[in-house]
Amino acid sequence: MIAMASPAPQASVDELITGEAVALSVRPAGFLQRSLSGLIDIAVSVAVLLTLFALLAAAAPVLDEAALQAFAIVIVVVSLVLLPIAVEVLSHGRSLGRLAIGARIVRDDGGAAGLRHAFIRALTGTVELYLTVGGLAVLVAILHPRSKRLGDILAGTYAQYERMPRLSPALIPVPPQLAGWAAVADVAALPDALARRISGHLAHAARLSPEARAGLGEELAREASVYVSPLPNVDAATFLAGVSALRRERELRALDAEARRLAALTPALSRRPHAFPDR
Repeated sequence: MIAMASPAPQASVDELITGEAVALSVRPAGFLQRSLSGLIDIAVSVAVLLTLFALLAAAAPVLDEAALQAFAIVIVVVSLVLLPIAVEVLSHGRSLGRLAIGARIVRDDGGAAGLRHAFIRALTGTVELYLTVGGLAVLVAILHPRSKRLGDILAGTYAQYERMPRLSPALIPVPPQLAGWAAVADVAALPDALARRISGHLAHAARLSPEARAGLGEELAREASVYVSPLPNVDAATFLAGVSALRRERELRALDAEARRLAALTPALSRRPHAFPDR
């Protein structure tokens, strides 16, 4: 029997509300992912820095001391500040490290980051990444719920994970004992984030121990019971299977109906006005 849960779950920090009041579920890159991305990007900047210094050393015999100092300052600025800015702006928030982990830098409101954001992040990075040998960036990222470093906090950006996992082709049907319930049940209010959690649990339930599978199933069933009416008198696993299958079938029917409506409107939308020449 599924017990009703009194409070509804609160929106997570991964839910983004757009200007049109549409809730989008986004996934910030985790601390380990950002650490790997940062190490790759730092390695690239340091490699460029050492290469330019090697070229400067080769040209040292024909340059005086003032010119060497000036070129050394330019090389540091280009390698540690201008290069990250150029890469981030030209790649629309990506870099070699973020391409490796499947993420990009976006604004807190989900929009694309610009030159100002890249400049603030790169300038702050010289302090938190190089002067403190990454210690300040690691400390701030560990404490922040979105694994932001100090440059992200000042610029109003974060690393959004964009590499989606491959969908499993296995589809769980509505359990036979819930056939009558499925004809009258309402699961339209079930949040997308919770529906994905239920689907992921059902896809990986066989890999869990019986105790973990039962505990997680009961927890998800309690959360989902707030949004399902009426509640069937079944165990948690059967309830989750029925809710997931019913939601999938109804969404599929809605998409099919929308496709049919668009197909019916296509001739009128693509037809030229009366007596309009075909050029």
